[in-house]
Parts: sequence; structure tokens; C-alpha cells
Amino acid sequence: MSNSRFTYPFCYTPDPLIVEESRRIISHIDQSHTLRNIFAEGKMLGVLMVDLPGANGHTDPLLHDCSGNRGFLYGFSGLAGGRSHIEGFVPPIFDTTSVDIDSSSPEESRRLQEWLFEQYKVLNAKGEESTILKIFSDAGLVPPGGTGDCAAPKMLQYAFRRGMKPLAMGEFWYGASPEREIRRHGCFYPSCTGKCGPLLGYMLQGLDVEPNPLESDNLWSIEDPFIRFEDNDLVVVDKPSGMLAVPGRNARKSLQDWLSEYCETEVFACHRLDMDTSGLMVFAKNREAQTALQRQFEERSVQKSYLAILCPNERLNTPAEGDSGTIRLPLMLDYYDRPRQMVDFEKGKMAVTGYKILRLFDDGCIEVLFTPLTGRTHQLRVHAAHPLGLDRPIVGDRLYGGTLPAGTHRSSRLMLHAASLSFRHPGTFSRMSFSSSLNGFN
Repeated sequence: MSNSRFTYPFCYTPDPLIVEESRRIISHIDQSHTLRNIFAEGKMLGVLMVDLPGANGHTDPLLHDCSGNRGFLYGFSGLAGGRSHIEGFVPPIFDTTSVDIDSSSPEESRRLQEWLFEQYKVLNAKGEESTILKIFSDAGLVPPGGTGDCAAPKMLQYAFRRGMKPLAMGEFWYGASPEREIRRHGCFYPSCTGKCGPLLGYMLQGLDVEPNPLESDNLWSIEDPFIRFEDNDLVVVDKPSGMLAVPGRNARKSLQDWLSEYCETEVFACHRLDMDTSGLMVFAKNREAQTALQRQFEERSVQKSYLAILCPNERLNTPAEGDSGTIRLPLMLDYYDRPRQMVDFEKGKMAVTGYKILRLFDDGCIEVLFTPLTGRTHQLRVHAAHPLGLDRPIVGDRLYGGTLPAGTHRSSRLMLHAASLSFRHPGTFSRMSFSSSLNGFN
């Protein structure tokens, strides 16, 4: 293992042993006509590495690839092919297929849901037990439908019941991609925050869990921001990857904080970059300049481009250098899994991105120049990863399936960089253009 702490399930890079075991699961399914048909529709699968409670643990029928005191458990989310039990995979925490859940009124439906979630009794690593209904109620929340049926809580519950200590975990997609959510065959994804946030928060109590990397003070290697231009009205800066653009909920210093200290005057944000994204940003030094610059962003008169490295996709033909096109996909927030976005042709807002293939790498990755014509949240990340986009997530994108195994020669950071920025100066109205290259793209 590359880490002695248990996987933080909501943002992680999969351990190499978890990656290896997931490939073994995929190969096993591919070679079984029955399993291939069950999972072909598309399903989130999970693998949990556990420390066994002595020799008796090796006799457990659901343990795979036991070596020494270590073994693996497999799980799947929800039902697969209408089944709640599949040989070789852990059982559900509570089997809803044995319950008639039809109801004749909204009130009866509510009561039935509450009763169901009282039947989901889960353990944590301390040996404590609670129900899903109480776990969510204690947090002032109502559990969404399907809570408790994901792969992660099912595997943890099975392990705790049998005295196994969880060591590492990963969840990945098998089969066809859905139309809305970003899910690609063989790619790892974090646990959902809506259904699994409070639940896993309870179940992991008592385990030494990795800290949330998004709240860590050691995000990759954050270098100092680089000032590109400064005058009395504005400052243009290269933002490092891993640095918040503007102040967030935690106390970590943002780029806006850093610039206010550097410039010895308060600066004001005019646009945003994701924390993981590096590259060019412009901040205003007074409210008048901020209003003028924000208006240019709203009117889409600001010209921007981004460099990105995309993951390999062996199922697609290799593009040619110079290939270009435009992606149009409507996006909306996945309310059960914030901040992830999804494609929705009925309720989503249209997002438009131009792209050009710049380079092909020997490892199957490709370098792309993106030119966004709209400014939706996670627009480039979704357009890169979605099957109706380029079907290749950005390297290092832990939300949309771009994680590479620990130890991979490529950087684990999100390989997305704001490479050019052009706007009119709010005071002189002259056109200003800046460009920036990303170190480490080779």
C-alpha cells in the first residue's frame, strides 16, 4: 500500500493495489457471459481491501485474492440486472426487494421511507450501531432514496460484521455510460456526498482516515503566484494549482488574500478558477474597475483559452494533431452530489466549448487547447469527460474520472491551465492580452 491511512472516499487517488484488483474484477466480469449481461447496462462497482481477523478470515466465501492477512471484498451499487444478491459480491445492508414499497398516498410513502431507513442498521469502526434514519436526522437531514445501497457502505458493513479492518477502497464504473452523469468504463469516482456523505462519515468513525485533500495545507506543491501585470486599476496573476481563487469556507489563504497583502490594498475578484486549475486571472484594485471587468465577462467579450492533458481512451480512435471542433452540451448541478455537474437536455443550461488537438503522447494522453464560449461551472471538465464530448477526462480530475493510479509518472494535479486571457483595460479601454504556459505538461 502507498498509504497506511484509509481512503478518504470523497476525493482520492486510488491505491495501486485497489487499481490492480479492479482490473481483476473487470476481467472476471468480461469473461463471464452471465455477469457481463448483468452489469452491461452500467453499474458502479467497489473494491475494499481488508485486514483479516486471523486464519478464520480466509474461509469467508466472499473474500478474494487473500495474501497473508489481506483480502478483498467486492460490491455493487443498487440493483444489478434487477438482483440484490450476486455471487462473489457482498449482500445489501437491507434487501428492499423483499418489501412491497407501493403506497397510495404521499403520507404513506413518507412513512414507508422512514420505516425502510430504520431497517438499515449500520456499524462503524468503533463497533457502534445506528440506523440511516437516525444518522441523517442527527445531521438535520432527510436521507435521499437509495441511501445505503451504494457499494461503499455495503462493503464496509460486511467487513465490520465479520471483524475485518478496512485498509483502502475504491469505486469504479463498469459498462455503458449513462446519459447524464459522467461515468466511464473502468474509471474511478468519489463517493456521492448527498447519499453517502453523512452515512460514510458515521461508518468511518474509528478508522484512521486520510484528511480531505481539498482542505489540506499540502495540496501538491503550491508555488507562489506569479504577477504578470499590475497598475493602479488591476493586477494579472498566474494562479498556482491547489490555491483557492477567492476565500472559501476554511481558513486557508486564497489568491485574493495573497494579492491584497502583496498589493498592500484590497483587491476584488472579477471571475473564478477552480481551486485545482492553474493559470491566468485578473483582479481589480477598485470597485469601478471590478464592475467594468465583470461586465466584460458577462458580455463574453473576454477571450480565454485553456491547455489540458486528457486521459487515454483505448476504445476510441486516436485523433490527429490539429483536429478541432465545438462541443455543445447543457449542464446542471447534480443536487445529490455537489459540486459535480451533469448533462441534462431538458433542464440544463447550454455550454459551448471550442477545442483543438495540439499533441499526442506515447502513453495515449493528448494535449488539447480549449476555448470556452460560455462560462458554466466545470464546463471544460465535463465537456472533456462526457461521452458526447471528447470522452476523455482531464488527467488528475478526481470528480470526473481522471484519476491515475498512485505512482503514475504523470502529476496527480488537475492538468488544466488557463493559458491566455484578453480583455479591455477598464480605464484606458485598450486591449490587453496575456499568455502563460504550464510547467509539467510534458
